Order: sequence, then C-alpha cells, then structure tokens
Amino acid sequence: MTPKEVSGLLATAGYVPDDGLATLVWMAFALERPVLLEGEAGVGKTAIAYALSRAFDRPLFRLQCHESLDLNQAVYEWNYSKQLLEIRLREAEKGINPSLREDLFSEAFLLKRPLMQAITSEKPAVLLIDEIDRADESFEAYLLEVLGEYQISVPEFGTVKAVTQPIVVLTSNGTRDLSDALRRRCLYHYVDYPSLPREIEIVKKMVPNANHELIQQAVGFVQKLRKQDLEKVPGIAETLDWVRALCAMGQDVVPDDPETIRACLSSLLKTRSDHWQMSSEIIEKLQSEGRVGIDVGVAGELR
Repeated sequence: MTPKEVSGLLATAGYVPDDGLATLVWMAFALERPVLLEGEAGVGKTAIAYALSRAFDRPLFRLQCHESLDLNQAVYEWNYSKQLLEIRLREAEKGINPSLREDLFSEAFLLKRPLMQAITSEKPAVLLIDEIDRADESFEAYLLEVLGEYQISVPEFGTVKAVTQPIVVLTSNGTRDLSDALRRRCLYHYVDYPSLPREIEIVKKMVPNANHELIQQAVGFVQKLRKQDLEKVPGIAETLDWVRALCAMGQDVVPDDPETIRACLSSLLKTRSDHWQMSSEIIEKLQSEGRVGIDVGVAGELR
C-alpha cells in the first residue's frame, strides 16, 4: 500500500486528505505507531478516525477526553450489580465457597471501556482518543504505558494483552501542552484549514446535490470570512452546513443581497459578537473578495 492508495481509500470513505496527511496515515500502518493530530476545532481531525474506520473496514472505539476522566470510563470497571447478583445466587444454591472471590473478579464480570475494547477486539480496530489535551497529566501518563506495550494491567486477575493492535488516533485542540513523552511515541501532523481547491472538493463530495457554482462561491466566502477577527472561526463542518442550508433555500448561487446572506449566517457564526460585527457592508466586501479568490485559486490549479 502506498500513500496515494491510502489517499484514494480515504476519499472513497468521504474524507479528502492532503498529501501530508495521506503519507502520515501510511506511516502509521507501516510503523505501527499512534498518530497525534493537532489543529483548531472544526478542521476535521475527528473525521479522520471515522474515515479510517470506513476505508479499512475496522471497528471504531472512541474515547472522549475531559477533565474528570478516570480509568473506569476509559479502561474498565467491574460490573458490581452482576457481581452482587452472583453472590445472591451462590448463597441461595450452596452457600459461599472459597473460590467465590476469584470467580467474581474474572473477565465475565469485567465491563470493557474504549481502551480495553480496542486492544481486545478480534478484528483490528481504530482507537480514537479525542481531545487528549482536555484530560489531566495523570491520565496522559497512564496512556503512555498502554500505547507503549499495548497491554493493560488489571490488579484483580493480571495483564490483558492486545489480541490485535489498533490504529490509534489522538486529537488535540491545543488547550494545554502535551508531554514530550507522549509526542515522542506518536507520529505528528498539524491539521490546518483546507486550501480553497481542497475545500471545494470536500464540499462537492459531501453535498453532491449542490450546484457547482454555489459551492465555489460559498467556499470562497467562507475562506475570506476565516480571515476576519472572529471569536469562533468556522470550520469545514460549518461550511457544509451553510451550503446545505443554501440548497434547502433553493439557491443555485450565493445570494447577491447581503441581508439575505446575513439572515442565514447562523450556520457559520456561533457567537453573539461575531454576528454583531458582520454588517451588510462587510458581507458585501467578502462576497466580492471571495469571487476574486476563486478565480485566483482556479488559475493556480491550471498552472
């Protein structure tokens, strides 16, 4: 398998990667190393894991990180209600026996969470550890052992070793610095906002019923909008929502009337201050700049 073939497989799964990202995924398979993706929210980091799952027909296990994340949520916990029921049944049948404790803390009473699910999956999986920067340093330290050895220690009955090795995708929005130890264990890629031609290609693939001219104009507008002083810069998902909204309005092109555009910017602008500053004059200016940007982008592709 080559990076070009990886790119083609991801494209068929609905994700249009750039050359750098396709090469990174190829390296992840070739070297069996985790992938760390950093970038702004909305650039498609999480979508990569879902595309990998579809493209390579692998089950996906997702761990959403947050400040209070603990091992019970991430790795495993014991099914206490099932254990209690087993105790009651044993008491009713023949009384407690010496082997009860050993029986209760066996795999039959283990509730597997994403990390353990991924390494014990009979079929090679994709493990998505989303927004690792939101978890605390202690969980990050624990993760180093799991990613280093692909095994999990369960004090009650021993070590659970990987049945198959998953492709691991970690994402970070940069809310805190990650440790050097974690970075060393991963292949790294910064996922930026897509170029104009690539974003047009993405929207074509995801909203195939949209008019080609509408897609070009909408993407050109969004690309210029991202350069404004916004609190929340619209990502690819917002572009897709806006194009879908324009299609639902029956539009074949972006409306010329700035007020009409302003009325449907809720797909792109997600804070009060961003809505407030987007006057009709600014929208009109972005419209004209966006169309110029499309011409330049197309000319660049032809060269």
